[in-house]
Amino acid sequence: MSLRSKLPHIGTTIFTVMSQMASEEGAINLSQGFPGFGADPVLLDLVGKYTREGFNQYAPMAGIPSMRKILSEKTQLTQGYFPDPDREVTIVSGATEAIFSAVSAIVRVGDEVIILEPAYDSYEPAILLNGGIPVYVPLNSTDFSVDWEQVEIAISSKTRAILVNSPHNPSGFVWAENDLNALANLIRDREIYVVSDEVYEHITFDEKRHFSLGAHPELKEKTFVCGSFGKTFHVTGWKIGYCIAPPALTEEFRKIHQYVTFSTVTPIQYAFAEYLEVPDRYLSIPSFYQGKRDFFAKGLKETLFEVIPSHGSFFQLVSYGHLSEISDRELAEKMTRKLKVACIPVSVFYANKKDDKIIRFCFAKTNEDLSKGIERLQNLRSIL
Repeated sequence: MSLRSKLPHIGTTIFTVMSQMASEEGAINLSQGFPGFGADPVLLDLVGKYTREGFNQYAPMAGIPSMRKILSEKTQLTQGYFPDPDREVTIVSGATEAIFSAVSAIVRVGDEVIILEPAYDSYEPAILLNGGIPVYVPLNSTDFSVDWEQVEIAISSKTRAILVNSPHNPSGFVWAENDLNALANLIRDREIYVVSDEVYEHITFDEKRHFSLGAHPELKEKTFVCGSFGKTFHVTGWKIGYCIAPPALTEEFRKIHQYVTFSTVTPIQYAFAEYLEVPDRYLSIPSFYQGKRDFFAKGLKETLFEVIPSHGSFFQLVSYGHLSEISDRELAEKMTRKLKVACIPVSVFYANKKDDKIIRFCFAKTNEDLSKGIERLQNLRSIL
């Protein structure tokens, strides 16, 4: 028998490839986007507490009530609106599941879905697996802002949804309020939904503010807001996230969610429900990561790379086109093997593998690892 693949051109993700290579080569892993430090011991103790107390069976499909309620309260505090915990909030097994379930809820065979590139690699497969057609619109090459005229040109009678991401992975660009207004203007009289990847909502720098699409008076009626507790609180391996959407969209979202993961790990939900009662535990996140960003960016300026400003997420882009014409994939592999520093080539975030000679580092690591990485990167010339 010969199995016909539903994703014939998709293999193992670059994040897995580079992390495995980093492990094999003994390199500092600044590639995959996970923190290199532990979570707050208070949170860890809470998980232990609820595990020992017997909260180990299935949680309600939509999430435990106290978790949904505290998330609504956090949203009120940070974004100024209070989603209905029962009808608009769903706890899921990671933001990737939220994105997949949202796309599955709205995309049918032949529907077009706009992706702004460079884009996280789970977007395209979610569209293809639901019979949709990805339509790619490049972000501005200078700062990765959105060219709204190009987005409008890409919209057709078949456009069903637009996938957006701010703070942006891989660039760190953060949308301003006028970006939300521009998007609202484009879809106001069209039956187009939005899936908004906001996993880095609490990681913004330089006094920039994250504007959630769920807080926009028009966009909220058409948007699935997908978020992650794992990214915010340094526990990506727990795979816990959420989706906020208006009641009609949430109803369809949950129909998919219940047959993808059904529910999310129970004791961790109870732990977060208690942990989030102290707002400073998430309000302090921006300053923590800005310290990491500043430390790493300062060190990179002592290397041959050109640093591209990052205003959010925990990623830092650098360019090297002024030094060499080597492909970003080849450079990433050589850096891992010879300099013992792993990164991600940004061409993998484009469907056509567009290579602008830019690579991505994750600075959510210990200062010790960042210092070692910077020291090794100062030998870049030796491998070009």
